[in-house]
Amino acid sequence: MSPDDRPRVRYEKKDHVARVTLDRPEVLNAMDLRTHEELAVVWDDVEADDDIRVVVLTGAGDRAFSVGQDLKERSRLDAEGTPRTTFGSRGLPGWPRLTERFTLSKPVVARVNGYALGGGFELALACDLVIASHDAVFALPEARLGLIPGAGGAFRLARQLPLKTAMGHLLTGRPIDAATALHFGLVNEVAEEEEGDLDRRVDAWTADLIRSAPLSVRAVKEAVMRSLDQPLEEAFATRYAWEERRMHSRDALEGPRAFAEKRDPVWSGR
Repeated sequence: MSPDDRPRVRYEKKDHVARVTLDRPEVLNAMDLRTHEELAVVWDDVEADDDIRVVVLTGAGDRAFSVGQDLKERSRLDAEGTPRTTFGSRGLPGWPRLTERFTLSKPVVARVNGYALGGGFELALACDLVIASHDAVFALPEARLGLIPGAGGAFRLARQLPLKTAMGHLLTGRPIDAATALHFGLVNEVAEEEEGDLDRRVDAWTADLIRSAPLSVRAVKEAVMRSLDQPLEEAFATRYAWEERRMHSRDALEGPRAFAEKRDPVWSGR
């Protein structure tokens, strides 16, 4: 099977963890329209399958998480007269993409190995946790290419970094190395150079997430993401769908009961 014929995305589910791998290592996991179509099916399944509690998103190979949009395809589409894109992906294959799935309730961990550029960086910015390799490089080089970071990078980077720092990287495309990303809190951890350390750290985070009650995790994620731009008084007064489910769940009883009985809780997700 040629690289053009095989699936762009690998999707595996085991022990409550979904592993989503961008699988075009020969082009540093650049994302073409077919990649986005395949990813949309994956994200739909992730949300629908209650057995999945956490997602790990990564790129195949050891050179890149993803270098973003497939610019060769973009150039071809331009030559064919296909309308150019701006902010968001509405009306395009794969919509809503992860960067616009604002109600995705499962936590997504980005396992960033090597380059996370353009749309690849925007994917990482849309994840809940980011674990990076020691040689990870993040950048939004769109301004250097006559483009914009239209998958949310312009919006999210300015919310996740100090404004002047974000503007410096957005307007120039200057890269951010792993140590700097850790310093500014763009990533949760940076793996050591030793072989296997990135996977060990990712596995430790996924294990901790699975240890937490699934409805609590979904309720916390929803409350945090919906309230980011709200005044505190309004945030307290807002009703959150996943918190309603958690509050009336068996798991809400199981946690305190297990603590009182000095045992590990057994979560049902109900």
